[in-house]
Amino acid sequence: MRVLLDENLPHDVVPAITGHEVLTVQGIGWAGLKNGDLLRKAQGHSEAFITMDVNLEFQQRLTGLPFGVVVIHARSNRVADLLPVMPLVLAGLQDLAPGMVRHIGA
Repeated sequence: MRVLLDENLPHDVVPAITGHEVLTVQGIGWAGLKNGDLLRKAQGHSEAFITMDVNLEFQQRLTGLPFGVVVIHARSNRVADLLPVMPLVLAGLQDLAPGMVRHIGA
């Protein structure tokens, strides 16, 4: 699955997303885009979007997107806080469907 990692997540978690092709917002030159513009650009480029923006689904219409969204709830976006939830993220990606929003973590 092609996964797009939001800019609020560090690149250091990319190796933990095994079995998927991972693109980063910064890596493809989309850093600084507003959420709506970012989600529009991501269409056709990814099958999943991973973010820590817990307000995203309240600010944007996600149900019609051609990719699923995983929202990580962690203490911070530090790698030490994210790595323990990455196995749950991987499990959540397995059956993620377009337009689905899945919350992972505490």
